[in-house]
Amino acid sequence: MARKLYRSTTNRKIWGVCGGLGDYFDIDPVLVRIIFVALAFPEGLGILLYVLAAIFVTR
Repeated sequence: MARKLYRSTTNRKIWGVCGGLGDYFDIDPVLVRIIFVALAFPEGLGILLYVLAAIFVTR
């Protein structure tokens, strides 16, 4: 069965991107959130990636 990447409607804080990525990769969404925050500090890349994922990942 093929897995589908989606924005989570149950495990969400802002748009559900980290919850969906956590479900897709079968890891804790908190780890995904930590990665996005860590990427946001150097040059804001985490924020850009999060917004792009929120736009392009289906609900």
